Amino acid sequence: MTPTLFSHWQQPHPDWLHIHTLDMHTGGEPLRIIIDGFEQLKGHTILEKRADCLARFDDLRKALMFEPRGHADMYGAVITAPERSDSHFGVLFLHNEGYSTMCGHAIIALATAAKDCAVFEFKPGVNELRIDTPAGLIKAYVTLNGDKLEQVYFDNLASYVEKVGLSIELPMFGTLECDIAFGGAYYAFVDADTIDLNLTPSNHEQIISLGKAIKQQVNSQYQPNHPVDSELSFLYGVIFYSNSQTTEDVFSRHVCIFAQGELDRSPTGTGVSARAALEHAKGRLSLHQRIGIESILGSVFTVELKQSCEFEGMQAIIPRVSGNAHVTGKHTFLIDPRDPLKQGFIFR
Repeated sequence: MTPTLFSHWQQPHPDWLHIHTLDMHTGGEPLRIIIDGFEQLKGHTILEKRADCLARFDDLRKALMFEPRGHADMYGAVITAPERSDSHFGVLFLHNEGYSTMCGHAIIALATAAKDCAVFEFKPGVNELRIDTPAGLIKAYVTLNGDKLEQVYFDNLASYVEKVGLSIELPMFGTLECDIAFGGAYYAFVDADTIDLNLTPSNHEQIISLGKAIKQQVNSQYQPNHPVDSELSFLYGVIFYSNSQTTEDVFSRHVCIFAQGELDRSPTGTGVSARAALEHAKGRLSLHQRIGIESILGSVFTVELKQSCEFEGMQAIIPRVSGNAHVTGKHTFLIDPRDPLKQGFIFR
């Protein structure tokens, strides 16, 4: 290719900050993995590192998630030193509102990328990858046929039902019922068919608006209570589901609205985990049964009820979630300290 005029652009000033990222998507949901340029976070535990990131580097979260480098629905991951002696690495999850406790689509992307990033020596067959998250240790698995990637999946945290049949009042819709379940984060589940809500890309604006309104209303009358970690005791998102608005060979469709109105392009890894717990509690999903759940784009995660268990006196399950992730680019972002918009901006 013939060099263009702008190919001769000079290197930036030495006081500019360079942030290197590997960008991916899982089922359409973006993940910006920060691989260099972020200072080492202080603290032993992942929660301590998250607190340090919030205190010292939240401007970098905004710069990389917000416009002009990102967008309202961008998602990111900061790789940290592991918390446990036998873990491979730790991770913090970033979005437009702050920091997630756990993220399934990010785990799938990180496990996919790990093979080509020499995290450890991958061998043919099933390779276990141990990742420390704010919600706890997650074990992901990368299956290779020779050197070829065949499958990526992870076993999630104990997932369980928090509350069934919570009634809320919403203008123009009247009384709505939702169920609240935990799969690494708390979600309110609403049957889209009961409110005649179309779960297609062309209706994304109404879905976002309604999801934000439901989240606000649920928050005004109900507070989830995590039995172990109070930092997990909040409603992360609203998931609209439909068992009729689906393509063939899938159980259901999910559209998740989380953080400050972000619409998940994937079926939501923690969301399908919570849904599996909900379906099991209602007697519609049995042990070792595997179902497919699709996103607003039609991308599919499979979730299997791997085992039932007890968690702090509650009946729970361990879900196994699988999906596909792909690299979209490798980037060097530059932050000019004199740029008045260096921390980014957001309109939603």
